[in-house]
Amino acid sequence: MHTALARRLGLRLPIFGFTPSPEVAAAITRAGGMGVLGAVRYTHPDQLEEALVWMDANTDGKPYGVDVVMPMKYVGDDKLDSLGDMIPEAHKRFVDDVLQRFGVPELPEGADTPGGITGWMHAFARAQVDVALRHPIRLLANALGSPPADIVAEAHEHGVLVAALAGKAEHARSHTEAGVDIVVAVGHEAGGHTGEITTMVLVPEVVRALPDTPVLAAGGIGSGAQIAAALAMGAQGVWLGSVWLTTQEYRLEPAQPSGYSVVTEKLLEATSSDTVRSRVISGKPARMLRTPWTEAWEAKDSPGTLPMPLQGLLVANAEARIRAAQSRELMGTPVGQIVGAMNQVESVADLMSRFEREFEEATDRLLELRG
Repeated sequence: MHTALARRLGLRLPIFGFTPSPEVAAAITRAGGMGVLGAVRYTHPDQLEEALVWMDANTDGKPYGVDVVMPMKYVGDDKLDSLGDMIPEAHKRFVDDVLQRFGVPELPEGADTPGGITGWMHAFARAQVDVALRHPIRLLANALGSPPADIVAEAHEHGVLVAALAGKAEHARSHTEAGVDIVVAVGHEAGGHTGEITTMVLVPEVVRALPDTPVLAAGGIGSGAQIAAALAMGAQGVWLGSVWLTTQEYRLEPAQPSGYSVVTEKLLEATSSDTVRSRVISGKPARMLRTPWTEAWEAKDSPGTLPMPLQGLLVANAEARIRAAQSRELMGTPVGQIVGAMNQVESVADLMSRFEREFEEATDRLLELRG
């Protein structure tokens, strides 16, 4: 499983694993891929600094990356006070009504106020970039569009490659024009923010559009055979996110008596039909588990979602209340359609080994077909 991009970055495997968990990211890196730590959940630069110090100490000197969120377009500015004033009262009442309907209590007294959309805003993301570039990262990724030109230039000055996600070939071309080094072609099946074009169609389109730029395939990939298919279509590697949610190292949610969190239990039970693209998280379409919370926003009495970043600010407290109450009905998570194959909990190392074994089996089958 060797590609030019993997060799350039010193990776044994061309597997890039996006995750909000430092433990998972470090395990991916140690297993020969590149763990990419999502920064959006860190609402203060010191929190990200602490996580990256831990990453430095637990990656055996092997390469890892950081993913920030710097949307190309959003309403308002970077002033939280003015943004709050832009949220209609009808939307606030709707959120309160849904939570009351499902018996979700207020946050416990003294609980931290959720940071909400701070990680989606450029001022905060720039602070995260400053922190990240103080560490020996090899990749800086932006989940929503091309990073600003000065960020790309600064990353390059530090010897850091820049990646950006794209759901269309035209978006991929604009990324390279902005100086992006690696394009992640994200298909419709993917978890989180995703577009309308499926992975099988999108990856070859982007590869053809960018003959001189490494392309990573993302969306609906959760086996070695699917990795082989991605490389056969011309990708230089794969970008995986959903599959890490049911690994042993992923422990961002409190465990239940079963030993698993509510979210993990729901993921293990879910089929590939149990996800939906909803704007409830951020105002942009993101694939996640279907729950009564996502369905409420599609109902006739819904006021509709708000544009980024207002929607994230609107639901921040609600999401915190749902998790604090461990509401099994309403709790969900961004996840792709590959969730239907995520039916066991295994370590990152075992999952990576399985990918290698399945890749070899798939390529052997192809060689047999050649006669």
